[in-house]
Amino acid sequence: MNELSLFNDLFDGFGDDGFLMPSFKYKKVFAPKVDVKEDKDAYTMDMDLPGKTEKDINIEFKNNVLTISSETKSEKEEKKEEKAEAKEAPKYLIKERSYTKFSRNFSLPDDVESDGITAKVENGVLHIVMPRKAIAAPRRIAITAA
Repeated sequence: MNELSLFNDLFDGFGDDGFLMPSFKYKKVFAPKVDVKEDKDAYTMDMDLPGKTEKDINIEFKNNVLTISSETKSEKEEKKEEKAEAKEAPKYLIKERSYTKFSRNFSLPDDVESDGITAKVENGVLHIVMPRKAIAAPRRIAITAA
């Protein structure tokens, strides 16, 4: 990526509506940060998910790919009525909605014991332990003379 590629989004929208003004696109991307550790017995993953509970998180393991995803919708609603004297007076309504969705995929090594993977959420941190399979020691194969 070079310095000029930073300006591509600025000029993408020239002339779209017949105007020679750039269109500004706002994208909010939520990708939680992850720490992965390895030791002789297991791989350990910690993912920051503030405000999430175990009900908000989905974890799947298929074809050596660990997928962690979440989708959360929340709404805040405030109502304010005009004077009570006017029966047909319009109501003032404010709704603020937020929606977060993410999905992260991790290709895991072949030595992960998939049946032993465990996960827990504590204080906004998802903690996943992926135990390693015991690797068979190399053995010497005897050669017989023909």
